Amino acid sequence: DLEIGRLAADTNPEAYPHEEKDLKSLLNAHKSWTNSKQADEILKRWPACMSEFVRVFPKDFKAAVQAAIDRGEHTPIGSMREYLPSQEALNDHSSKQRIRKQPKVRRSSFEDDSVPVSMDIEDVALFQKTTKGNRPQKIEDAKLVATSNRGFLEVDRGDLPKRGVEERVSDFKEILAKKDEVAVQTQASRCMDCGTPFCHQSVTDKSGCPLGNLIPEWNDLVRKGAWFDAFKRLMATNNFPEFTGRVCPAPCEGACTLGIIDDPVAIKSVELSIIDKAYEMGWMVPSPPKVRTDKRIVIVGSGPCGLAAADQLNKMGHRVTVLERADRIGGLMMYGVPNMKTDKMDVVQRRVDIMKREGITFVTGPAGRVAESMEAHIEGTNMGPRASQLLEEYDAVLLAVGATVARDMQSVPGRDLSGIHLAMDYLTHNTKALLDGGDVSNKWRRWWGAKKNGMDPKTLDAKDKKVIVIGGGDTGNDCIGTAVRQGAKAVVNLELMGKPPKQRAPHNPWPHWPMVFKVDYGHEEAANQCNNDQDIRHYGALTKEFLDDGHGNVKGIKMVNVRWEKIDGQMRMMEQPGSEKIIEADLILLALGFLGPENPLAAAFGVDMDERGNYKALYQKSEGDFQTSNPKVFAAGDCRRGQSLVVWAIKEGRDAATAVNSYLTNEYPA
Repeated sequence: DLEIGRLAADTNPEAYPHEEKDLKSLLNAHKSWTNSKQADEILKRWPACMSEFVRVFPKDFKAAVQAAIDRGEHTPIGSMREYLPSQEALNDHSSKQRIRKQPKVRRSSFEDDSVPVSMDIEDVALFQKTTKGNRPQKIEDAKLVATSNRGFLEVDRGDLPKRGVEERVSDFKEILAKKDEVAVQTQASRCMDCGTPFCHQSVTDKSGCPLGNLIPEWNDLVRKGAWFDAFKRLMATNNFPEFTGRVCPAPCEGACTLGIIDDPVAIKSVELSIIDKAYEMGWMVPSPPKVRTDKRIVIVGSGPCGLAAADQLNKMGHRVTVLERADRIGGLMMYGVPNMKTDKMDVVQRRVDIMKREGITFVTGPAGRVAESMEAHIEGTNMGPRASQLLEEYDAVLLAVGATVARDMQSVPGRDLSGIHLAMDYLTHNTKALLDGGDVSNKWRRWWGAKKNGMDPKTLDAKDKKVIVIGGGDTGNDCIGTAVRQGAKAVVNLELMGKPPKQRAPHNPWPHWPMVFKVDYGHEEAANQCNNDQDIRHYGALTKEFLDDGHGNVKGIKMVNVRWEKIDGQMRMMEQPGSEKIIEADLILLALGFLGPENPLAAAFGVDMDERGNYKALYQKSEGDFQTSNPKVFAAGDCRRGQSLVVWAIKEGRDAATAVNSYLTNEYPA
């Protein structure tokens, strides 16, 4: 836990009375040592500029300092000035070791300063060796990598390679190509092993890894080739690195300290390489608990949150049952994320099978539906146990059902036309058809949808159709990649917001997630296959109407361009006159995010809803965390906090398991 606050003149905290003097000393030393213009400007405005600095104080450290003060110790933190060079050293210019941002150019005293001169060959070699874009992404000698601590200076970032577009769009196999271990070790060597690593902590909910993954530790172990030890470190904080390594957008990389001045460390690539190697080496094996308790817990929902909670509670020795209304375990990892991002059998089902062998019971399909869930309103649908039965038979219930109510466009004229579908319906249908067919190779069409489920496969097939995907997030990108593989004639992506900048905007500082322009796999594929290598995205695009072909089918949309302006402190959307246009389409997919969980389940378990429509349960790292208005029922993940990332779902599942265990044993963390 961190205490975060802005500095102010003459208001030093009791635990750190030298704060203001230390900060000013650091700035003076930095200015003297580096001739920093920025430090000079700050000092000119001192102390009025102190409020521009933020104090990050670990609460446990502050408590330890306060305890020392209470014992009578005088300023236990000491002063930073004790560690700074003396003024004599600062004044001695011959002792300064500067980091040159560009090589020194040697001139004769008689040379005209306006005439450019060439660099010494030694300077050129040194400069190019440490200049972004000129450095290698891989050092061939693994022993050299293991002993070097200059990777962040001498190596360019390199992500795991993807298969070529032409090859991968012909099938639904994973898009990643074969991994190169030495290349991954080289990338791990770029980690600076920061004194305060922001990558593995969430200073805010928009930065860093919420799981607290020990990133610098396993980066260092991979650099040295100690893969098994790296695997153990990784599994200590993350139940499913095979999921996060594939689908997490990696907020850890956005908070990487190296990212302030260079490309961040390829943390996600290293993470995935560690867990995939663990499977290859046979290290990832079932490990059932040695002792069982008599406590029984039922978890409703088998997405990353429910699975993480099940894994943790099972390790504690409790008897865990997971209910899933779909025909396969995994939640959005099974049906919401397409197979080319995460293979369903070789990744998701493989992990579920390990959990089964560890003693967790999984119930799917009709038997896994709680009777009062949304399907209860569908006539003739078979149901599983009622909420009252679960409350009677189990010692605790955890709701981890996700946020499944999709944001729609019902207010737009023509929304009810045939050919307009929610993105998750489209992705789920395609993945189920693939799995039922049993083939994700380039022969997938021969078997696609082999087990008919009452719906004509062509209804949600993009083959030979003009497709519009509305929504610019990860789900929209997944729809684009799926449509390309199905053989869409054309694909257009509409995004209501403006085009992101290439670099961080002033209001989007490090270590927050960088809101910058990116090209994901689906965008790359659609541009290559459907649009002459031109980006398919239209920014600032507002849908005004879905157009009817006269037979109840959609034939396109009417849209208008918008710009965003800040008015009275709020961003407001302004339509641009004369920008209306019509875009033809046979299939329109709505990828607009999710509003929250389904209400009937909450009513059945006697769970209150919050003002946002989520299951109401607090999370304050104290007694009662994740507990709903029904004390026997807990809620975690997207159904509690709202739509979020897979890494946050795992975090909530782990923490909810701790809360449930405390409730069952009446032992709460101090």
